[in-house]
Amino acid sequence: MGATLVRAFKNFNVESRAHRLIGKDKPTPAPLHPGTKEAVTELISHHPEIKETIYKKNDDLLIRLKDVYVDSTDPLPEANHESQSPEPEDFRAPKQTMNNVFLNLEVESIPKGKISIVEAMTALNYYKQSPQTWTVERIAKEYSLNIEDTKALLKYFRLFEIKIFSVKNDKQIEGE
Repeated sequence: MGATLVRAFKNFNVESRAHRLIGKDKPTPAPLHPGTKEAVTELISHHPEIKETIYKKNDDLLIRLKDVYVDSTDPLPEANHESQSPEPEDFRAPKQTMNNVFLNLEVESIPKGKISIVEAMTALNYYKQSPQTWTVERIAKEYSLNIEDTKALLKYFRLFEIKIFSVKNDKQIEGE
């Protein structure tokens, strides 16, 4: 019921409103932002000849605009364009660890500045076991990493720790 009432008010006198809008000489421009309005009035006050240039209808420009014709065509797709992407030139061989053998990872080359998951876990383990010998600089040099990235790696990532507690009796398990 409410939608019918709203539609009736919206469609009231539509034809005469449309004729009134079509009959106008020039549509009214959108209102300017207050900052823009101040800048335009300041510019016109310094250079009054600009006001005539802005609001004057230029027939020569309108004729030239009608002569402009734009024909748009899509470029022809090149064959295998995506497969010919250049590979980075600086590669390094991955570090051989026992984890690579067990996980059966077949990574032939790693870009400099990048590190595989196995290498990251190995570096984290080395740093955790002996931070005096495996410093940030040594890890960055060993794996061809940026020092800032290596600091972030060591600061924000940790390996999982498994701790096994010995249970003396059943009351410790229940929390009593």
